[in-house]
Amino acid sequence: MSERPDLHQHYLRACQNLGQPEHPFIAHVLQEADKNDKTCTKGITLKIAGNNHLVPVQRVTDGDLQVLAQVLHNTVYVTGLDLRYNVLTDAGAKHVATFLQENSTLQYLNLMFNDIGTSGAELIARALHRNKTLAYLRMTGNKIGDKGGMFFASMLRINSTLEKLDLGDCDMGTQCLIAIATALTQNKSVKAINLNRPLLYSQEEETTVHVALMLKNNSSLVELHLCKHEMKNFGVERLCEALYENPSLRYLDLSCNKITCGGVKFLVELLKQSQTLEILDLHANRIEDDGAIYLSEALALNNRTLQALSVVSNNISGKGLVALSAAMKTNMELSYIYIWGNKFDEATCMAFSELIQMGRLKPNCTDVEPYEVDGHVHLAELSHGLGKHYYWTPSCGEVTNKDANASLAIAAVSEHLLEYRQVHQTTHLHPGLPLGSSFA
Repeated sequence: MSERPDLHQHYLRACQNLGQPEHPFIAHVLQEADKNDKTCTKGITLKIAGNNHLVPVQRVTDGDLQVLAQVLHNTVYVTGLDLRYNVLTDAGAKHVATFLQENSTLQYLNLMFNDIGTSGAELIARALHRNKTLAYLRMTGNKIGDKGGMFFASMLRINSTLEKLDLGDCDMGTQCLIAIATALTQNKSVKAINLNRPLLYSQEEETTVHVALMLKNNSSLVELHLCKHEMKNFGVERLCEALYENPSLRYLDLSCNKITCGGVKFLVELLKQSQTLEILDLHANRIEDDGAIYLSEALALNNRTLQALSVVSNNISGKGLVALSAAMKTNMELSYIYIWGNKFDEATCMAFSELIQMGRLKPNCTDVEPYEVDGHVHLAELSHGLGKHYYWTPSCGEVTNKDANASLAIAAVSEHLLEYRQVHQTTHLHPGLPLGSSFA
């Protein structure tokens, strides 16, 4: 790979051959790739995101992608492609599918928030029946629907190399969620899956029950996102029953559901006995003071595995928040805690200010910062959290402060992704094209 073709010149010739006008941003990114000497020996990620705010960006169309796919067809050192926030449709998905069938080096593909629908999802999923190299696919925000999700469920029965799949905000329904859960019962390669915000119309929590059944049999899944599943305490109980038998899950996202203190009781019993869960996201539920106190008791007395906890916007007042702060004084493993959006009183402000000042809670490991006015301590919000870079990444440079994005900082959760980054070092080809992040 020490000698390689000139990507930019290859791109210009491909534009002429296909009768497609040159896309200035793609051309610029390829020029930057050609200038980077490191790309001779290391894999690179081409970041052609359509939501760049530092430079004027003309969003990538299906025709632009056809040219790019031809350019990259035999380019072995391009191991990642970030096409988030463009205007790719099902026609563009056809070019993606052809590329995936013919390419043997791409390991990361981000198609987040394009306009790919059901037929495009079918093409991409079928291409992954044959593809043996792609490890991480983000379909986030493409409205593939229930039928599109079924194609990915079928793919998971065949593909044995995909490790991380994001199908959040894809308008999937009950049928395909059950099918995906069933497929994951046998799939041994997927380490992380995002199933956020499906369109569910039943109150029976059938999908949660099937996910729980999957967890009883799956021993490879590390990260699971079930945000906005209309989950209630019944669903939490089913998940906890399954997790007693699960040896692998370390990151459980139950945010934006309908969990109350009754559901927290099941989680608490799990935390007392299970020694695998390391990240628990409960933000935007309604656990209130009772739930926070239940958690604090388990964390103070029993659990020494959980490293990160989010209880943002849970209607917790001073009593519950102070209990959580007290638990951190005896539990040295809990390093990240997020509490913004609850009811702070002076005792809460003093308690978390003390944790920060004494060094027990690092400023980058929480979403509040103490300040004093007229002799009274208050807490201000910081933009830190478990999923800080889920929808966006910094406009300049890499995500250097992983502590402010806890799911990237805890190696046990993102180990498979971190290993990929170490082996295939991504290279920034333009300051406005940041490093592709994890689900978080």
